[in-house]
Amino acid sequence: MSALRTAGAPRTVRRSGFTIAADGSYAACLAETVLPEEGLGGGLLAERWTLGGPEPYAVPLPGAQPEEPGTQVLPLTDGRVLIRRRVADRHDLALLYPSGPDTGSLAVGSLIGADVRLLPPAPGGCAYALAYDEDGDQTGVWRVHGTSGGLPEPVMAVPGRCTGGVWLDRAGRLLAVDRELDGRTKAVAADLHTGRTSPLLQITDDSDDRLLLSEPDSGLLLLRSDATGEARLGWGVLGSRLPVRFPDALRVPGVLLTPVAAQPGQILTPEASVVALRAEVPGGAESLALWRPGERRLHWRASPPGWLGAAGMWLPRDELRLPYAEGDHLCGLAAYDPPASWPERRTAAAGVVVHGQARALPALPARPALPALPARREWCVLPLQQAPLAG
Repeated sequence: MSALRTAGAPRTVRRSGFTIAADGSYAACLAETVLPEEGLGGGLLAERWTLGGPEPYAVPLPGAQPEEPGTQVLPLTDGRVLIRRRVADRHDLALLYPSGPDTGSLAVGSLIGADVRLLPPAPGGCAYALAYDEDGDQTGVWRVHGTSGGLPEPVMAVPGRCTGGVWLDRAGRLLAVDRELDGRTKAVAADLHTGRTSPLLQITDDSDDRLLLSEPDSGLLLLRSDATGEARLGWGVLGSRLPVRFPDALRVPGVLLTPVAAQPGQILTPEASVVALRAEVPGGAESLALWRPGERRLHWRASPPGWLGAAGMWLPRDELRLPYAEGDHLCGLAAYDPPASWPERRTAAAGVVVHGQARALPALPARPALPALPARREWCVLPLQQAPLAG
């Protein structure tokens, strides 16, 4: 174990890779800093956000030298941050934590692979990584935190190159990954207990089908596929034999829609679960869109200024919360009520939670107008063919 000395008080100018722990207690990101006295770049450092207390706050976790752009950070539920750094031909793992004026660091092993990526936070407190072996054309799933010996443990291997990573249940057993094999990318489900994989998305033989988001309570799945001839967002239900649907509401010309979070607690009612999407247009303008599979329209909301990427959390019996950092508010959460009961009868309000108190969302600077929603047409429904969405 070592302690790394914090140098100076750099000012944060940009954050990336913002990730929220599975229980919403902590978050972590890479923060790009500048030195205020010289105005020079201070490099990248890990930063931890505390979200579970009476007020959100951020703590910098600088290392002995600036982090590289490809470094990943993952917040753990105990307040430590797992970091993956590439060093020569290996990927070193360490646990970072505040230690007085310093950053405490505990090395927890290394992984070897042509591409190594930490998976999104897993339910239950463990952490996992994907390590692609180019020579063997397979991807190993490794448990990198929560192991008996404190070092990475192999869990299973999946033929092909795997990317992404979406948890399908609240037990941390079923993991969906996007597997590239024979020139096509298809989402497959991996059972970490048995080591077996099964097809999850196989909409057409020639389509690339990637899973983007899963809401375990309702079984709602959000995916992106080019089965229709262009890359489009679609939805299905885990365990259902109904086909994937590609609603026109999720096809807005000139706008990139990215799923952020889905409303939990909607047991057996995926059509009623509200999905939050980040809407981006060329030039960097962004907005928040709320949508239900049972509706034919998007509900547009102003996104908080300084929204940290397509990040957000939606905990049971809570509001949607989006992390942001802007101006004097260096660590904030914007809270949004979902639209009223379907069909919508009122406009949902938005607020910002800063230092544990709610206030009205401040006036936002003018943004380029989003394109008008296209006229409603019938859903384009494609069969899942060989692989219905099954648990």
